[in-house]
Amino acid sequence: MTTGDRPTIRPATTEDLSDLQALARRTIDTCYRGFLGDEAVEWFIGSGASDEHVRSHLERGGVHCLSRNGRIIGLSILDGPTVDLMMVDPDHHRRGWGRFLLRHAEEALLARYSTIRLETFPDNARATSFYEACGWVLADRLEGEGPSKLVYTKSGTGD
Repeated sequence: MTTGDRPTIRPATTEDLSDLQALARRTIDTCYRGFLGDEAVEWFIGSGASDEHVRSHLERGGVHCLSRNGRIIGLSILDGPTVDLMMVDPDHHRRGWGRFLLRHAEEALLARYSTIRLETFPDNARATSFYEACGWVLADRLEGEGPSKLVYTKSGTGD
């Protein structure tokens, strides 16, 4: 990654809303079918739940944009000690941008909390492998209404 290629991370603004929502829909549509199934993905996108999730967090703050060459290629939503959502545009996967975005989220949250958390779906092998490679530790499994989720945690280590 050269300096010119390096993306930037900044707080999202209301002007970013439609781009962030489109990014979330595109990522869910492209990447979530394999572990959630077509019906769940169609519902989440078609019902507006995905758009509403991004909008409601943008209003409260904590949404960050990963931008490269003036275009939003990723987003993170930080909510208390939790990385609530993190996505990189599918066209930009496997280039180090997810690690860059996650590191930013970790630094921001660990500056305020001794232990931070995130959740992911058990069948999302790509995400679970990624988080474990980034030093996150499996802490719990949540069962209940809706799909199961895995809870990962990370504590400040002063590294």
